[in-house]
Amino acid sequence: MTNDDNCSDFDARCELMLDVTCRTLEEDPELKLCEGLRLIDATRKAVSRIAPESTAVFDSEVLPRMRCILMTRFGLSELPSGPIN
Repeated sequence: MTNDDNCSDFDARCELMLDVTCRTLEEDPELKLCEGLRLIDATRKAVSRIAPESTAVFDSEVLPRMRCILMTRFGLSELPSGPIN
């Protein structure tokens, strides 16, 4: 996440969490799709608690990037909608 122009929208704790989440989505060899979706959801909730003013930036900038990482990794053109099991 450090190469995004929106780094200043998140504090250091959020930046670290976003970096770790993106790396996990990209590199964890045992990650399943449902786990990745749950990780994204948990990250959004954590950002909302830590920096509620940054939720809109998360939704518009970070969420699409994380979803793209999962789609690329799992060879999907779209992600499932609805509740995550």
